[in-house]
Amino acid sequence: MLARLQQFTTVGLALAALAWAAYFVQANRPGWAVVGALLIIFGYALFLAIEFVLLWFVNRSDAAPRATVFQLMAAWWGEVLTAPQVFCWRQPFRANAVPDHLPVGARRRGVVFVHGFVCNRALWNPLMLKLRARGVPFVAVNLEPVFGSIDHYADIIENGVRHIESATGVPPVIVAHSMGGLAVRAWMDKHHGDDRVQRVLTIGTPHRGTFLGRFGFAPNTRQMRLSSDWQRTLAAREPAQRFARFTCFYGHCDNIVFPASTATLPGADNRHVPGIAHVHMAHHDDVFDEILRWVGSAADDASVEPRERTALP
Repeated sequence: MLARLQQFTTVGLALAALAWAAYFVQANRPGWAVVGALLIIFGYALFLAIEFVLLWFVNRSDAAPRATVFQLMAAWWGEVLTAPQVFCWRQPFRANAVPDHLPVGARRRGVVFVHGFVCNRALWNPLMLKLRARGVPFVAVNLEPVFGSIDHYADIIENGVRHIESATGVPPVIVAHSMGGLAVRAWMDKHHGDDRVQRVLTIGTPHRGTFLGRFGFAPNTRQMRLSSDWQRTLAAREPAQRFARFTCFYGHCDNIVFPASTATLPGADNRHVPGIAHVHMAHHDDVFDEILRWVGSAADDASVEPRERTALP
């Protein structure tokens, strides 16, 4: 469903830009043709800029380190470059370009990838290609319905975990971006996942909600509002020791999840990634290095001691 929607959006924007340009070129107004077409195609960069202005104000009272203006501008530009690759190419047209990798008889620890809001499995294409080249088994799920409740995604993740368990015989590493981290917590709550996962890596996950959640009205966006009832109910059921299995990547330039420290969990290994925006963070080298550290070189060598925790300021 999402791929079709983003195909329609991408093609629609391209046609709108061409139609605008053709009309004003015919009217002998080339300046209007160029400016209008550019605004249609690159207007998303203005919306991203508004998000960065908001996060700068909201993060002023947060415990995370403050971002400099240069860091914010660099993160904005990185997201301007990253967003069309993800939302206008990979997800609409390359959703199945990298299939799940479940080699027969694999005894190496695998990875389950869980994407976030308004994304699909193609978000992970670059990481999946890297893992396949290293012989690491993986499954990437699609969370549907796109605008449904986060609770509905638990069974989808369960299906992915079962596939990895069957292929490897060992608990997987779960890598989740944004809302996907909340879906993983819902899965652990419903399917008793504490003993069925080696490590959970969350990347820019609004564990305690996000300021932008107030602007959404779908069930899952309401659940991601700051300190929502859904979050409090889930947290009340979670055992205190659960988060010791988590590595939480968060950043002061995350333009979707802010205040920045809402992407951390008590007792987790909270890692601050400076100067990187929300979607771009999913492909940061630190994330990939952490995945490789936990999958190890073979299943019997995959259990390693976690690094010293990074305390949240």
